[in-house]
Amino acid sequence: MESNRLDLPFTGIATFFRSRTCTDLTKLDADIAILGIPNDEGSWWLPGERFAPRKLREMSLRFVGGPAQMAGFWDIDEDRRYLEYELQNGRIVDCGDVDVIITRPDTTWENVTRDVRTILNAGALPVVLGGDHGNTFPVVRAFSERITVVHFDAHVDYQPFIHGVIHSWGNPMRLVTALDNVERIIQVGIRSFRTQQQDVTDSREAGNEVITVRQLRERGPTALFDLIPENGSVYVSIDMDVLDLPLVPGVAAPEPDGLAYAELRSLLLGLATKAEVVGFDVVEVNPMLDTPTSQTAFLAVQTLTEFLCRIAEHPEYRRKHPRR
Repeated sequence: MESNRLDLPFTGIATFFRSRTCTDLTKLDADIAILGIPNDEGSWWLPGERFAPRKLREMSLRFVGGPAQMAGFWDIDEDRRYLEYELQNGRIVDCGDVDVIITRPDTTWENVTRDVRTILNAGALPVVLGGDHGNTFPVVRAFSERITVVHFDAHVDYQPFIHGVIHSWGNPMRLVTALDNVERIIQVGIRSFRTQQQDVTDSREAGNEVITVRQLRERGPTALFDLIPENGSVYVSIDMDVLDLPLVPGVAAPEPDGLAYAELRSLLLGLATKAEVVGFDVVEVNPMLDTPTSQTAFLAVQTLTEFLCRIAEHPEYRRKHPRR
């Protein structure tokens, strides 16, 4: 490979961060594994999230390509670089996409759980590119350790299983709650005026916490941080519609009065400092609805990148993945 290539963002094969790839997960050697789930069969309003993993990979090239680009990411306010070791040494690997079996969501979800479990068995941190939000359930199902799930969303995603429908973007958290390895779910950013009272009641009665945007602003970040168990393992699910409606035109169910990016960033960075994040997903980006500049997809990659930078600095992550 030529060492003097510019690798501009619009050239080459779009792997996430231009990372090396691994198509046989049984041979995975990585600290961080990127996995796409191009599945939107649970989206019953405006589908198109299946195209998100490819678009997010494309947008990720804007973070690593171009003249004089150094490995890692520099925070201008902190004057500090992140993920420098991981990118210089090929410790971030793009594992491609889960095999989606159209009209067979059970089989697709089995493939999701199998692939995430293989990544975990290889000792890597799974970073999942959605897909609709229903795909969070088979991801969390792959974990064997006890975890707390932190769920950022405008909606509680706790609808009942009407007509036996379980593969929906409307009820993944009801499924996640029932998993034996899940301590509870902390649901952050809830605000939709279409929220059903019974869904929230059911979630809270199951032991989950529901924090609205108004409550978050009145009580501050401690409304979330005080609920995180000390030395506990946390899985994070980020539905991009947790952000305010004008910020995310490329989601199917945007809601007004959502979080500003700075608010979400502050919560994620604080969470990555307080807890060991053992995996996370970014879901509900719909490139078919997005702007010509792919505003929502770009913001999703920015969110993912800043969060991942801080996750990789947590002492427990560093213990498992020492810099050699």
